[in-house]
Amino acid sequence: VPPRMGPAKVKTLLSDFGIITRVYLVEEDKTVRKKRRKAGGSGGKRYTEGWIEFESKKVAKSVGQTLNMSRISNLKGNIHYDDMWNVKYLKGFKWSHLTEKVAYERRVREQKLRVEMMEVRRENASYIAQVEAGKKLDYIDERMRKKQKTEGGVGGRVENDGGMAKKKRKIRQKKPFEGDKTSTKSAILGSLV
Repeated sequence: VPPRMGPAKVKTLLSDFGIITRVYLVEEDKTVRKKRRKAGGSGGKRYTEGWIEFESKKVAKSVGQTLNMSRISNLKGNIHYDDMWNVKYLKGFKWSHLTEKVAYERRVREQKLRVEMMEVRRENASYIAQVEAGKKLDYIDERMRKKQKTEGGVGGRVENDGGMAKKKRKIRQKKPFEGDKTSTKSAILGSLV
């Protein structure tokens, strides 16, 4: 469905061919609309696809055959002059099929939301448990500091600026392998010549 064309405009354009009983257009995804608005595009509603129900099957078939791949408007000044109709007659399609599909998609979306909410609750509970564990550890550290102050410093530990006792650790590092630099260079140069 081209931009700036809603259900009312579709109904007025196609009502010239016959009596329209129902029109249903699917709105574009909210994330796509948000991206378009962020990029500086228009914020109006756009539709991706739609269904139109005519009162007569004959009219619907003829509209499907004649309008497919033809211009929406023949007037050069019209907004939809360069847009083409992409219309197809759906044989055996009932309006109830469409409503079932929409209801199914809604249920799927609600199920996804429920699952996401459960995940968020689980993450929140684990975060709260970690915060509680951190508070317990802080309380234990504070008790240890008070105990050290009353008893005096313990050997093998050093007080840092925050008053927290930490162990001194020595880390031995291995020296990198250098090898014989002259022999490798001469071997490489010898293989090139």
